[in-house]
Amino acid sequence: MIKILMAGAAALLATSCTALTPAPLDDAPAAVDTTTKTGPGDRMPSGRDLGVRSAVVAPHAAAATAHPLATQTALDVMKAGGNAVDAAIAANAMLGLVEPTANGIGGDLFAIVWDPQTKQLYGYNGSGRSAMGATLADMQAAADTYMDGKEIPPFGSAPVTVPGTVDAWYALHEKFGSRPMLANLEPAIRYARAGAPIPEVISYYWSFGPRRFEPAFESGMLEEYDNAKKTYFSPMPSEGSLFKNPDLANTLERIGQNGRDEYYKGQTARTMDAYFKRIGGALRYEDFASHTGEFVEPVCVTYRGDYKVCELPPNTQGIAALQMLQMLEKFDLRGMGFGSPDSIMAQVEAKRLAFADRARYFADPKFSRIDEQAFIQPNRTARQAARININKAMDSVPVVPFGDVEASLTPAEAAAADAKLKQGDTTYLTVTDSDGMMVSLIQSNYRGMGSGLVADGLGFMFQDRGQLFSLDPAHPNVFAPGKRPFHTIIPAFAFKKDMPGCQVRAVPIAQACPFEPWLSFGLMGGGMQPQGHVQVILNLVDFDMGLQEAGDAARWEHTGGCEPTNTLNGDPCEADKGVVHLESGIPPATRAELKARGHMVECCSANAGGYQAIMRDFNTGAWIAATEMRKDGVADGY
Repeated sequence: MIKILMAGAAALLATSCTALTPAPLDDAPAAVDTTTKTGPGDRMPSGRDLGVRSAVVAPHAAAATAHPLATQTALDVMKAGGNAVDAAIAANAMLGLVEPTANGIGGDLFAIVWDPQTKQLYGYNGSGRSAMGATLADMQAAADTYMDGKEIPPFGSAPVTVPGTVDAWYALHEKFGSRPMLANLEPAIRYARAGAPIPEVISYYWSFGPRRFEPAFESGMLEEYDNAKKTYFSPMPSEGSLFKNPDLANTLERIGQNGRDEYYKGQTARTMDAYFKRIGGALRYEDFASHTGEFVEPVCVTYRGDYKVCELPPNTQGIAALQMLQMLEKFDLRGMGFGSPDSIMAQVEAKRLAFADRARYFADPKFSRIDEQAFIQPNRTARQAARININKAMDSVPVVPFGDVEASLTPAEAAAADAKLKQGDTTYLTVTDSDGMMVSLIQSNYRGMGSGLVADGLGFMFQDRGQLFSLDPAHPNVFAPGKRPFHTIIPAFAFKKDMPGCQVRAVPIAQACPFEPWLSFGLMGGGMQPQGHVQVILNLVDFDMGLQEAGDAARWEHTGGCEPTNTLNGDPCEADKGVVHLESGIPPATRAELKARGHMVECCSANAGGYQAIMRDFNTGAWIAATEMRKDGVADGY
């Protein structure tokens, strides 16, 4: 494999605010003393100090994931004749074993695939629905019992929705795969029985599990905990240990042998049905048997003329990133400079405006009935951009209705709701192959490793994604039976016009050059994801960074304001300015100026997320791959 140049361990502390001291239980990195910490070593003059390592250059195929073994698995599958979709499924299955803190077959999956055969971009929404036998009154009762009536509980059966991952695997495989599914799942099965290595950051987040689940079990919120304790915490893996999960191996083997219906209609479905009946949960066999994901059309906007960025439509939050880019196109970010007060002010204010729509309208489109194209109409985003004053933070975010829906909430309630979406437990991966297929895939159990529930003998934890429903009957994202909740996880993709030879043509580039598949990328971390997508694109396009630099560069995150889980009554949450969290690489002078312009600023505790990306070099045809230095993963290729 191609070697990746690594900086010393101190580089992690220098560019990220993630410290070696325990983080708070909301998973946000602990604050760092920026006055006394040591810094990284010096890189060679071939690259800028923004990058802590070199990007990978691979002529045939590449993969970037959050665990070295998953990256290796993806490459092995492609060397054995599989394509990028086969490799992505194999890597995702492996991540469900080695990174259960973030994902697994008890969660949901979204993907974007560039198919070089049809020359089309495909999206897949693999999110599951709430139990058909549950009601809004049931959710409100659970909220009244455990959450002071304000939100659906985070653990136990109340927030569990039907997991969509296995269905998504098979839908993608049926359309694009070239290798038997059992062969794709075999590496994860083998390591689940023999033992898989657990690295530093994953073991760090793994340690949060008992601190969350044990109090939830003692309170009665989590109905059953013995299975999770046996599967994941007896003993709890530490860095360098090998984790075995024979139950998961058996489940994956049955799925590989019997197909998709094993999970939704077969023995596995019957086991899940019996488990929820035993603990008093609402999900039933019929919920699993009726599940189906769907291929969806990605939504795209152009940026700076030569780029086109694509996201998936609601029930995800991807369109918020597109709205931000449309607004920011009106500003000379290159002239302002990376990390400058002007640049960050423009970005944060654009985020506040885009997230106001996210709070009011992003929901299962079959229930909200809002056309996703309405959010990115140029006239609408131009009016929003005109509201941005880079010299002064908006005192309130204006309501821009699509109808009669207007969100309002007290600032204190808004801040509490925002904490729920601040940090999702998610994994992102991307794979590309020698034929030009590109896969952008994100998968999650949601926060806290999931609901805390593990069905008898199955070896995986159910997600708690249903916590992201609102309890307000007037909200488009209100809980309803058989409905998909608002989703934070979003894969991304981008095209570029700047092909070799276009500049010498007689007609302008905008007319002469077609958009060509360029970049498969994503970023983990709840509400940080659209903010992070925008920052990566700006770093590449406006600030001329390389692919690894674009991920390593210091990030900002804005929290606060309205959320899709809010109610629609009370005082306006638009008046909540929130907090701008900065990583330590943002200069102190910028922090001070942002405060002077009206923002509350905190350093250094930004939820910076976790980044992976693969880019096509149009001059050589090679893949350029990068990974997140804030996580355990690697990028590699051949």
